[in-house]
Amino acid sequence: MPRWRSALAALSAAFVGATTLLFAPPAQAAPSDADLAYRWAPVHYQDTSSKYYTADYLAQVNYDGDWNTLNNWENLDANTSRLTGTAYYSVVETGTHWYITYAFFHPRDWKDYPLNLFSHENDMEGQLEVVRKDGSEYGVLQAVVTLAHDNFYSYTPPGSPFTDGRENIDGTVIMQAYDGAAHPTSFQEARGHGAYAWNGAGFPGGDGIVYKPSRGAGSVPTGGNDREARYGLTDLTASDSLWGRRNNSETYAEWGAFRGDNGTDNAAHAPWTWDDMNDGSDLQAGVIATDPAYLVSRYFGNTGDLSLTYLRNPYRV
Repeated sequence: MPRWRSALAALSAAFVGATTLLFAPPAQAAPSDADLAYRWAPVHYQDTSSKYYTADYLAQVNYDGDWNTLNNWENLDANTSRLTGTAYYSVVETGTHWYITYAFFHPRDWKDYPLNLFSHENDMEGQLEVVRKDGSEYGVLQAVVTLAHDNFYSYTPPGSPFTDGRENIDGTVIMQAYDGAAHPTSFQEARGHGAYAWNGAGFPGGDGIVYKPSRGAGSVPTGGNDREARYGLTDLTASDSLWGRRNNSETYAEWGAFRGDNGTDNAAHAPWTWDDMNDGSDLQAGVIATDPAYLVSRYFGNTGDLSLTYLRNPYRV
């Protein structure tokens, strides 16, 4: 009898196991980088100056049809229909987090048009988003770090466990419903285009462009006060994009510095050379994109089991 009971128990367990496998939901496929970038793409508030609206429009680096960044200043006025809203992105992954960089390009950093003192040709600033893998398809946003004029600014959304670390948290990320999900919001200044979290206030002076992410191409704003513009998303690590061209002298004067000869020479930088000038010697230029887990582990406290080991990192090739 004990043998029969043992055999029946084994058969029963096998049946239950087979039934569980038969009716278990399929494993959820990991989202693509493009889907991740769209899911967390910010609703972007771009301030504009009425003195020169088009100089504050987002654009592609090769908006004028070539990758020669020495003529981006001159070609800005040639055809404004080329100034299609664009955000460049990259995705780095660890076992615990996704790190998504968003970079916004303007053909000019300008100050006192038409004198443009202390200005420079080309301009790229943006932000890093820290997304926790919590078992859901797209995870949960825990922090944002932005670049504005050689300084990084730290923000957390409501509900984030992160606290002050080496750097103080500078504010709260305002989330906004868009396309069925809560997206972070971001802000860039007119003229100099420093990037920050949006504070929920109106645009300085009242005029500005609200860019919303698009799964397709972006749009050219209807003017300096367009509240329904769109930006497309471009993978900056693709072979024909910014990182793929990282050693191309037509685009870069030196490592990560765009060629530019109006105003201050070669003053604009790609994300892999973005830098905060006073956050510690262990945080070298570019780590915000190339080693974001380490930067976040230093910038914030209470980060839990945050992993420093990369499963995928396109910058480490």
